Amino acid sequence: MESTGLLFIPDISGFTKFVTESEINHSRLIIQELLEGLINANHIGLEISEIEGDAILFYKFGKQPELEELYKQVEKMFCVFHKNLMTYDQRRYCQCRACISAADLSLKVITHYGEFASYNVKNFSKLIGKDVIVAHQLLKNNIEQHEYWLVTKNLFHDNPPVGFAEWMNWNVSTKETEAGQVHFHYTHLTQLKNGIAHDPIPQVDLSKKNKICSFSKEYETDIITLFHAAGSFEYRHRWWDGVKKVEALNHLLPRVGMRSRWILDTGEVVNYSSSYTYTDEKIEFSESNEKDNQVTYFTLTKVEENKIVLTIDIYKSESWFEKLLAGSSSRRKLQQTLQKSMQNLVTLVKELRPIDLAC
Repeated sequence: MESTGLLFIPDISGFTKFVTESEINHSRLIIQELLEGLINANHIGLEISEIEGDAILFYKFGKQPELEELYKQVEKMFCVFHKNLMTYDQRRYCQCRACISAADLSLKVITHYGEFASYNVKNFSKLIGKDVIVAHQLLKNNIEQHEYWLVTKNLFHDNPPVGFAEWMNWNVSTKETEAGQVHFHYTHLTQLKNGIAHDPIPQVDLSKKNKICSFSKEYETDIITLFHAAGSFEYRHRWWDGVKKVEALNHLLPRVGMRSRWILDTGEVVNYSSSYTYTDEKIEFSESNEKDNQVTYFTLTKVEENKIVLTIDIYKSESWFEKLLAGSSSRRKLQQTLQKSMQNLVTLVKELRPIDLAC
């Protein structure tokens, strides 16, 4: 049985403050999504021993890895982590403290080579050994910034890694542990964020579509409560006439790009969130069907502190077939459905209290 190998721990910095000062439900889902991203970014065959709240204990038995290969793994995980944060921050719906402050999270990576063994408890593989303890103790150190790669002397011997990137500046430090003094080098990773490309924010294009239906109604509530009532998929079947159920198909938290399957009286359709803008006075968002021939556009406008006007506009493509469907009879039926639905929304809004809301 092999007894030496690599211990690799990516640890989310700012997690404790993020959880204690933020809405626990959304912070939990954000951390879950980030950890899954780190697992998916593993490309050097690391095994998972356990997920430790804000960190993952990876390991790989065998000979000491090449540092260049190790750096490429660190680089990939760091960039995937921050890419996910940047994308969520640009596209998120939610304005709660957890979602707003998620962009402040960062990542540090501890890499250590040493002796340890694995054992199984039911379906779980656990690690044991002094070097497992050392690797965890290295998470607590005197490094002031919190996005770095730490490499112990067991991996680089007497010379620090060189040649990976021009901006790298290696520092030397030690950590007193139960096993004695551990020497390590570390380099900050902040510079990597400058090379992460921003994905363009999707924009809904209404230039080739006709508005076939529109209805507005005033609600006595605050803008966030109305937004959750009207925008959350979990409530849609309770107020939109003809909708039996809406199932989210991707994403843990609402954002532009999320897809959903709608179970209707007349069949099924897949929709996706196509745009979103937020201010304290106005919230706008849209949903498009998968064929992109219909857009439902929502506008919430604050009139007074607890008086919000919701307008729903439905657009269809300019094809002759859609024009035919949008004839007076079809248009009138759709208008009636919209009017009935927005009246149903009054009851739902009255039921929702701040404690019921996720953010």
